[in-house]
Formats: sequence, structure tokens, C-alpha cells
Amino acid sequence: MMGSVAENIETIRARIRAAAGRAGRDPHSVRLVAVSKHQPLEAIREAMAAGQMVFGENYLQEAEDKVAAFGRGVVWHCIGHLQSNKARTAAEVFDCIETIDRLKLARGLESRLSELGKTMPVLVQVNVGGESQKAGVAPEEAGQLCRDLQQFPHLVVQGLMTMPPFVEDPEESRGCFRQLRLLGEELASQGILGRHGMLQLSMGMSGDFEVAIEEGATLVRVGTALFGERGQAA
Repeated sequence: MMGSVAENIETIRARIRAAAGRAGRDPHSVRLVAVSKHQPLEAIREAMAAGQMVFGENYLQEAEDKVAAFGRGVVWHCIGHLQSNKARTAAEVFDCIETIDRLKLARGLESRLSELGKTMPVLVQVNVGGESQKAGVAPEEAGQLCRDLQQFPHLVVQGLMTMPPFVEDPEESRGCFRQLRLLGEELASQGILGRHGMLQLSMGMSGDFEVAIEEGATLVRVGTALFGERGQAA
């Protein structure tokens, strides 16, 4: 049986510290993104009261409603597929978009961000597993997209994001996480990434975030382990 949201957050933080320690990393180099899609406002409010500051939303309309309810006291990440025709609204709602996978989307974001006079950190989504049902660019195409995004001054390309194929054993995801890290490091060595500070790697969810941290994740997206099953407060 799961504890309260606050208790779950503390447990997850402890697991993050332990995983970082095993990898010889500073635990502060890993940020927890609380995946709050389909969660009631009271559960999100409890997470905020426990000090959680970054939330991930998959759906634009839902994110709009939550930003309207809570304002800008926390940081809102887009972690779901974003349609190009929703780019202008997304530029207004989100603080970071982790799922850039095509130039058309980037152009729409750039246009609105320019009008708003603000910059936005973004990540390029990479489909490391080559799954047809998932968004993201192929690993061999990620470098070119990152290069192309440099033309947009209001997009700050900080790194890469991935969702590996679902497996029961988190160890089976280790290779995908390592592949993303090596790709990110290669692009950083070419000066394509890492221009705006530390290379960001968003990878790992409730079932495998510790393995992701051991392989270099700087952002872990945790929902079920934090809030309970989708749509139910823990």
C-alpha cells in the first residue's frame, strides 16, 4: 500500500540520492519531474506542499487548466506529443518542452515565443527503441535536428529525452539509457549540445528511474510511484 503523496516524494528522493551515489554523481544533478497528468488538484497541491517544484503534463488542455489553478509558482514541462497546430498555445502554457521532434513544431514555438519576448528550454525527443507507435527522431537524425534548432533564438536546446520500450525488468532499459547518454555526449563534444550549461538527459520513469540515473539521467519523470495509479490520489 502506498503512503501519502508527501511520503512518496520523500521515498523517491531517497532512491534518487542512492542511485546517484552508486554512480558517483551529485544527487543535486538529478531533478524529479512529477508526472501529474490525470491527477486531481488536491494531489498536486500536496506535492507542492512537500516541496515538489517541477511537474510534467502530457496534454495541453489539462496543463492549461492546472496552470490557471496554480499559476507560475512551479515549473511546467510538456512531456507528451505536441501537435504543431498547438505550438502557439504551448509556448504560452509551458516552461519547458521535452518533446521536440520536428522543425514544424519548433517554428511554431519560435514564432509565439518571439512575440512574447521570452526564451524556452527544450529537449529533443529521441526514439531510441525505434518503436513505430512512439514519437521522436531516430538516433541518427537527432544531431541534424539539434543543429537545425540553432536557427531559433528563443529555443534553448538543453539536451535529449527518450522513452524506451516497456519492459518488466528495468535492467533491460539500461542499454537505451546508455545510448541516449552517449549520443548526448557525442553531440556535446561537437558543440551541438551543452552550449547553455550542463547537458540535460530526460529519461527514466517510475519503474526504471534508478537505472536511468545510474546511466546519466538529469531529469526523471515519475508519476505512479509518486501519486499512485493514474487518476487516483495516493
